[in-house]
Amino acid sequence: MAQSQQLRELLKDVYDPELGVNIVDLGLVYEVYEEPDRIRVVMTLTTPGCPLHDTIVGAVKWTLIENTDKAKVDVDLVWEPKWTPERMSEAARSSLGYF
Repeated sequence: MAQSQQLRELLKDVYDPELGVNIVDLGLVYEVYEEPDRIRVVMTLTTPGCPLHDTIVGAVKWTLIENTDKAKVDVDLVWEPKWTPERMSEAARSSLGYF
């Protein structure tokens, strides 16, 4: 399994507390890659101004630091491309009642 895929698997432990679905299946994680001194995550949220911004970003950092040998995780929160429900996995759509 490629390193970025392993990191994505770890991020499946991070859930959007309002929706009860992990951030990978929600389609919030755009890129994850390991650099020599850190892990970098490029992601979005379902809406700008999400009140759980700090909670979700903090959980991403904690999960990767606790489960890898990296002590630094940078999370770049972006708004382009905009998140839409079409970014969700089939499992997430089914869980949330999207068809």
